[in-house]
Formats: sequence, C-alpha cells, structure tokens
Amino acid sequence: MKVPPERPWFNVWPKGMPRTINYPEAPLYKLLKESAEKHPNKLAIDHEKDQISYEKLDALSDKLAAALRELDIKKGSSALIFLPNIPEFIISYYAIIKAGGVVASVNPLSKEIELEHALNNSESETIITHESLYPIVKKAQKGTNLRNTIIVGEKQYQNTYLFRDLVAKYTSQVVETEIRPKHDAAVIQYTGGTTGTPKGAMLTHYNLVSNAIMNASWFKWSSNDVILGVLPLCHSWGACYMNSTFYAGATLILITRFDLEKVLEIVEKKKVTIWYGAATMFTLIVNHPAITKYDLSSLRCVKAGAAPIPHSTKRKWDNLTGVELMLGYGLTEASPETHDSPPNRVKIGSVGIPLIDTDAKIVDIETGTKELPLGEIGELIVNGPQVMICYRNCPEETKRTIRSGWLYTGDIAKMDEEGYFYIVDRLKDTIKYKGYSVFPAEVENVLYTHPSIKECAVIGKPDSVAGEIPIAYVVLKEGTTVTKDELIEYCRKRIAAYKRIREVEFVAELPKNVAGKILRRALRNMEYGKKS
Repeated sequence: MKVPPERPWFNVWPKGMPRTINYPEAPLYKLLKESAEKHPNKLAIDHEKDQISYEKLDALSDKLAAALRELDIKKGSSALIFLPNIPEFIISYYAIIKAGGVVASVNPLSKEIELEHALNNSESETIITHESLYPIVKKAQKGTNLRNTIIVGEKQYQNTYLFRDLVAKYTSQVVETEIRPKHDAAVIQYTGGTTGTPKGAMLTHYNLVSNAIMNASWFKWSSNDVILGVLPLCHSWGACYMNSTFYAGATLILITRFDLEKVLEIVEKKKVTIWYGAATMFTLIVNHPAITKYDLSSLRCVKAGAAPIPHSTKRKWDNLTGVELMLGYGLTEASPETHDSPPNRVKIGSVGIPLIDTDAKIVDIETGTKELPLGEIGELIVNGPQVMICYRNCPEETKRTIRSGWLYTGDIAKMDEEGYFYIVDRLKDTIKYKGYSVFPAEVENVLYTHPSIKECAVIGKPDSVAGEIPIAYVVLKEGTTVTKDELIEYCRKRIAAYKRIREVEFVAELPKNVAGKILRRALRNMEYGKKS
C-alpha cells in the first residue's frame, strides 16, 4: 500500500530523505552478516569487560545456531530468551533466527506466572536464561512444553546445558533455512501488558528489516556512530535499535542496569552519538544535578519515546545539554517505530510525522472508518511494511486490531495542518467524567509545571455520581513539600473544571514496565483494592 502523495507531512519532509525504500527481502540475520563482511574487525558490542567484533559476533551466533539445530530448533519453532542486557542476549537472538526458529523474549524482571504465560503462548521448548534466573524457570516450567534449558553462567543444573559449552562445541557452519521474509515470523514480541495480559505480536523478517532500515535512514546512522543501548533488548524498541545498529555497522554500548550517573559518564567517556530512552528516564535525568557534570557534546541524536514526554522535560533537556531531544512514537505491533520528528523541526508535544513508507490517519472512535478533518481528535491508525501479521493465538484480538491492512493503535490523537501527530492519550485510559472525556496526559502536563513534582500519573477513580473522577498519583522531588489541597488548587486554576483532579495520592515511586512506561492498570488496581 503506497502512501498517498498528497499527505500533508510531505510538505515538511526532511531534505534528502527518500519517501520510499526498496527493502531487501532477506532474513533478519542478514543485517548482521553483511556488516560482519564489511567491518569484520570493528567493535560491534561494548559491554563492561566484553568487547566483541562483528566477525566474532557473527561466528558466535553461527555456533549457537548449530547447537540449537541439534536441540531440534527448526523452521517455525520458538525459543525463548530470558536474559538481561548482556551480549549473550544478542548472540541468542540471531542464533535462533539463523537456526530457522522464532525468537520470543521476556523481561528478566518477570515472575513465575508471567514466564509461564510466555512459554505457553509461544509454545517454546527451549529457553536461554541466566543462572540467577534459573529458579524462576524451574518453577514456571511445570505445565509447559519446555524441555531444553541453556544456562548463561558458571553453574550447571541437572538436565541443563551451559551456553559456553554449546558455543565451544559446535562449528560456525550453519546450513541456511529457506525463509519467506514477508510471511515467516522472526520474533514473537510481547506487548507491554499495560492494559491486560501481554499479547504476542508476530513480526516477520520483513517487518523488522524494514523498520531497522527506516530508523537508521531517518537519523542517518553510519558505521561511525556509537549507540547507547540502555533500553531493554527484550522490549520492541530495544530490539529496534539493536537491529539498526548492526544494519549500519555501528557500535552498541550495552548497559545491563540503568544507573543515572554511570550512564552520563559512559556518554562522555565512550563518545556516544545516539541515545534512545524512555520519557521517564529523561525526566529523572533533567531533575538530577549530575547532568551538568558531564560532557555530552558527542551526542547528535537523542530521542524519547515509550510514553508521552512532559513539555517541561524536553525544554529542560534542550537548555541543559544543547542537544535537541527528539520525539517519536511506535508500538510493539509495528516493530515498533511509525513516527519521528524531522531533525531540527521538532514541535513540542508532537511525536512528529510518519516515517518512510508509513501512512497514518485519524478516524472516528465510534465506527473506526471515517477519516477525520485536521485538528479533530480520534483514533490513530497506521499502515506500513513494519506492521505485524497477527497476534499469536489471539484471532479475535487480531481482527479488532488489524482491519483492511490498517493497524488500530488504541491511541487517541490528532493531526495538524503540516501532518504532525499529537498523542492525546490511550483509548482505554480516557476518563469519563459526567459524560466528558478527560485525557490523563493533558492533566499530567499541567501538574508537571509545578516545581515540586518529579513524576505523576492521572487515572480515573469510579464514582457513583460522576462515573469517574480524575485523581493523581504524585512523586515529589527530594527536599520539596506541597499539600494535596495545594496541588488540587494549582490544577483548578489552570484547567477546565471537569478536567481538574479531585484527589491526590503521594507515593515513593510509580509502577512502570520494562520500558519505563507507567502502568496505569496497576494504579487502578490499587484504587480498586482500597474499596474491597
């Protein structure tokens, strides 16, 4: 489906940027293999004491692929990665695909029930995990198809394999499996689970190859770039920058655990040029004194996503660093990127314009078919080569989400006259107060202008008269004080009466998923728990 040439964003299209790309119909691992051929001795991964060249990374994933074949990983079968951000995650990711399998990955912070769900949904018979996580695997495997466990570490448990032994045992000669890139799944990427049980988005080789190339092309990534890998690789956005890195032949600085000052130190020391991070991450950084202690001048592309970013956070970052914070948008079901701001033409509050080969429009919420005029609020739907084929084992949910080739995002948005899109809120997060629609992000942006607020989240609380009332969960900055009544009054003076918050709860921290997105569902469960 070609993007209509009359779309308004083409009037502000970045100079020299192609509107369409002829993406290779090739297996995803070819991105790595081609860069290994071009840059064999170049550093691919830099992780603490581990430095791995492109040639070595390609060879290690080939060896593990051969071992996986012996464990009966074949075309279409799934293997699950349950690892933190360490080089073995990347080796495993490409090895599974080289063996002809499908990658499923799970947040290493997951508990037994969450891992069991992923194992059953993906029908994985093989898992690659860290020795510290094995007790969770052992508890979760009952009632699943799991029969092969590969351990990263020194300790071998009964009926398991050591990762290092498998890599040492096999050669790097892998017989390639015939892949149909536009039809065969490469990855089962689980949604963030912010609105319920995580669903497995089936992403093809072509979905992921096209999105990696779109992303790298938009920001002109090259083999000279140094990418900061601070987002979890188990998350769709982490996998996206990983694939883009190896497509470009760049170097990935892999961070296992986010430590604010340590990350800033690495940016200075390693001369990082590209940094993608969650909106909540940048909010924490701009409110920390360490940001002025380090030289961040090597950065040329810094992008926030995963959640709406407070306007005040962007302004503070831009002023403190001199590097413009770019805003973008995507979702798991789209591999994940669909929108980005044109470089040097960012509009505060906007997620930018659709990426190369990506179409988007706003439709009415009731029918989902009528395209709305500029400026009107409705549901954002997108179309492009990066859109998933389906959810795994969820046919009804797939029908609701993919309609006539369009991905219905579940996000409420609007588009301006230049084709810039603005995410108003999640459709499921909208608060209905006496028939009025209240969008939490709008109220949160008002609260973020208060000098005492570090983080906040607004949800709807059931009310017998109004239906729902907006309430705020607030994390205060250290050393500041403010009362609940003062915050309610602050909001009352700056927003329409029906939108203002009615209650405030002070908390030490807000619940978040692995990408840093605030889990409103968890906050709503807290509210319901108070009533029971």
